[in-house]
Amino acid sequence: MPAVKPVLRVEPKAKTERKGEVGTSGPGAAGQHLFPVGSARNSGALSAVARPRRDSGPSFQAKVPVITGEATYRGLMPVDGTIAGTLGATGSSLTVRQRPRNGESVPELNGEIGFKDMLRINGHVAGKIFSFKGTLIVDGSARVDASIDVAVAVINGTVNGDIVAHERVELGPAGVVNGNIATRSIAMKRGATFHGDCKMLKEKEDDAERQ
Repeated sequence: MPAVKPVLRVEPKAKTERKGEVGTSGPGAAGQHLFPVGSARNSGALSAVARPRRDSGPSFQAKVPVITGEATYRGLMPVDGTIAGTLGATGSSLTVRQRPRNGESVPELNGEIGFKDMLRINGHVAGKIFSFKGTLIVDGSARVDASIDVAVAVINGTVNGDIVAHERVELGPAGVVNGNIATRSIAMKRGATFHGDCKMLKEKEDDAERQ
């Protein structure tokens, strides 16, 4: 029986009801835990929530969700903190509480992300992002170390990887792309940075790449 792809729904305002502990690092524990996402169906909320602590250990940091939108995801999520909630075949609701990270940025999601309509990247992700008809928005504070294959790509942050956008690519004033771009239409605002080659797709060529 074929494996069911997980669905990861992420919303800025997530439910914080505690239904059970999925994974945790003990009080004051150091290091990160790699939480695999992809072995079950995840249809719930994933966010970082700040709560008061009774001990004197490091405090948790409230932050914007890594991605906003509905998507399928298969990969790893490093967690330096606690995960509370439920994870099962009928759906899930997870709350992630992370400790502040210092030093070099580590991808918060590392794997394959697929979506249908619209997906917004707010944090640091790596791997592969794809959608046949969807619009990908990379926030100004976001970093994407991944290959991108979508219909529309709106880049306001940093992308390290090749972009294929079958309709158009838009680079905002602070947008940075280190990689090649293949698209039918491209627009770059003043201040945008692009290091790579640009290939303009034709309709027949575009259809061939989708097959």
